[in-house]
Amino acid sequence: MELLGAYWAEHWVFAILLLGAIAFVAGFVDSIAGGGGLFLVPGFLLVGLPPQVALGQEKVVSTLGTLAAIRNFLANSRMVWKVALIGVPFSLLGAYLGAHLIVSIPQETVGKIILALIPFGILIFLTPKDRPVQEHVLTDGMLFTVVPLTCLVIGFYDGFFGPGTGSMFIIAFHYLLKMDLVSSSANSKTFNFASNIGALVAFVMAGKVMYLLALPLVACNILGNHLGSALAIRKGSDVVRKALVFSMVCLFASLGVKYLA
Repeated sequence: MELLGAYWAEHWVFAILLLGAIAFVAGFVDSIAGGGGLFLVPGFLLVGLPPQVALGQEKVVSTLGTLAAIRNFLANSRMVWKVALIGVPFSLLGAYLGAHLIVSIPQETVGKIILALIPFGILIFLTPKDRPVQEHVLTDGMLFTVVPLTCLVIGFYDGFFGPGTGSMFIIAFHYLLKMDLVSSSANSKTFNFASNIGALVAFVMAGKVMYLLALPLVACNILGNHLGSALAIRKGSDVVRKALVFSMVCLFASLGVKYLA
């Protein structure tokens, strides 16, 4: 716990409880609408972790936590496999490249980059996701051009920064591939898991992960992902909209504590 801020290092039990609650909410919201990193990264920064370590911790927690959501979506046949199989390798590659770049930048600069990118993550959340789209059969052209390019670009963003990645995947596949919101969310979990793995490899190689701190947070995140994805399957698109509004309120609150207090 030596990397925690002075106050939090002294009260490390409280720090773990706080981060555990944040990890649960992040998993719950992320399984429905993406954007769990918008809770986790500010939470890690709040307790004093260096920016690059905060990004690395977010990848550990969200990588394992996403498995619970994927399991629920698989069990309910909401995955579009031909899209997933083509996009996963490009998500891996893009995320590794993005994370490899961010760990090579000085820590103080990374903090400024995170702060500058937060408004972009907010814009992603504000982008309407509930407009009706007319679903159609995917063509080979879309499968072999739109899917790889989308996964590569969003994967790079996930490795370099991360928060909002799930929402970006949902938006992209809802509008570009004309998938319904729940199916888009299901496939976004697969791509997000792949990009998390790619980024995590780079962060582990750079020594930016605290494994002991990650273990209890992973458990909380898995529980949140499991409950959230089950709710999304039962309630459909309406709960996605509500989760996005809830996540925005919490995001502004966490950033206000960190940067304005």
